[in-house]
Amino acid sequence: MNTSYGANLEISQCIAASPICRPKSSIFEPRSCVPKLQGFSKKVLPLCKDLHAKSNRERSITFSVTASASQVDTASDEPSSLTYKDAGVDIDAGSELVRRIAKLAPGIGGFGGLFPLGDSYLVAGTDGVGTKLKLAFETGIHDTIGIDLVAMSVNDIVTSGAKPLFFLDYFATSRLDVDLAEKVIKGIVDGCQQSDCALLGGETAEMPDFYAEGEYDLSGFAVGIVKKDSVIDGKSIKVGDVLIGLPSSGVHSNGFSLVRRVLKQSGLSLKDQLPGETITLGEALIAPTVIYVKQVLDIISKGGVKGIAHITGGGFTDNIPRVFPKGLGAIIYEDSWAVPPVFKWIQKAGRIEDAEMMRTFNMGIGMVLVVSPEAADRILGEGQKTGIVYRIGEVVKGDGVSYS
Repeated sequence: MNTSYGANLEISQCIAASPICRPKSSIFEPRSCVPKLQGFSKKVLPLCKDLHAKSNRERSITFSVTASASQVDTASDEPSSLTYKDAGVDIDAGSELVRRIAKLAPGIGGFGGLFPLGDSYLVAGTDGVGTKLKLAFETGIHDTIGIDLVAMSVNDIVTSGAKPLFFLDYFATSRLDVDLAEKVIKGIVDGCQQSDCALLGGETAEMPDFYAEGEYDLSGFAVGIVKKDSVIDGKSIKVGDVLIGLPSSGVHSNGFSLVRRVLKQSGLSLKDQLPGETITLGEALIAPTVIYVKQVLDIISKGGVKGIAHITGGGFTDNIPRVFPKGLGAIIYEDSWAVPPVFKWIQKAGRIEDAEMMRTFNMGIGMVLVVSPEAADRILGEGQKTGIVYRIGEVVKGDGVSYS
C-alpha cells in the first residue's frame, strides 16, 4: 500500500431534512445551452447546443412526463413507479443520521466544514462518486470519472465562497491496473485544473479479494479558504431575493442507484441510443459533473450573492432550503430552464413521481445562487452573452420548496 502525503482533514458532509413538496405538472422551455464540458465525448456538445433549436414537442418535458396518474395505464403487468428508496437509498435515514451526528458535533450539516484560521476560514469537504462508478466499469470510460470526484468536493466548498486550495484522492482496487489507474488520475488532474487547485497527494490502496476484478473505489478531499468577512452563509437572505440557476451537464454524480434500476427495468443497455437523441444512454449518463468554481467565484466577486446551494443528493427539495434562514422558503418557476432529455427518459422509463424526481436529481440545474434583485439583473444581463444562467425562482415566506 502506498502511503499518502500532505495534510488530510476529513469533514463530514450531510443532507439536512426538509419537507417533501410535490411540484405541479408543467413544461420547461429551454432557453440556452449547458456549459462547455471538457474531456468528454464531442457528441454531447451538439446535443446541448441544439436544445434551444428543437420543436416544442421535442424539447419540452413535464414532471409528469407520462401524463397524469389517471391517464397512465396501471395494468398489473406494468412496472410500478420506482423510488430512490426502492433502489436501496433512503434519504430520510440519511437525514436522521445527520440529526444524530449534529448532537455529537454541533455545526456539522453544511455543504462544507469551516475551520477558523486567523482572519479566514479553511473550508473542507469530502465526497465520492457513488454508483456512477458502475457505469465507468460497464462503459470502459474512465478518463472523466476523476472530474466527477473533484467536482463533488470543490462544488461543495465553493458554496461558502471559498477558493479551493488543494485536493487529495483515495483510489482503492483489488488488483492495481496501472493503465486504468492512470486514466482515472488524469481525470482528477483535469478536475483540479478546472477548479484551479493543486492535487496535493493521495492514497493508492491495493486490496486483493476486497473488490471485484477490474473494479475500484474513489473518494476525495478538498480544502479551500475564504475571509471571515466574505463567507457566504445565507444569513442575509430575505423575501424577494432571486434564485439564479447554473445548468448541469446531466445527472452529475447523484441518483445512480435509481438510474441503474431504471435502466434495468427499461430493457435498454448503455449502448442503446437515448430515445429521441443522437447519443447513447451510456454517453448521456457518464457525462462529467460541471465544476462551477471559477464561474461562481467570479459572480461572488461582483457582489450581491447571499447563499449558494449545490444540487446533489436531495435534489431541489432538500438542498435549496439548507441555505435559508428559518421561516423562509422558495418558489421555483417551472418553465424557466431547459431540462436535459436524459431526465425525461429516466422519469418515463421508471414511472417516477414528480416529487421523487425533484428530491433525487438536479433536473438540469447543478448550482443555485440566492442573490439580491439588483445582482440578479446584472448576472442575467451578463449571462445573455454566454447563455449559462437562469432566473429560476424567488425567496418567499414559509418553509421548503414549492413550484409554480
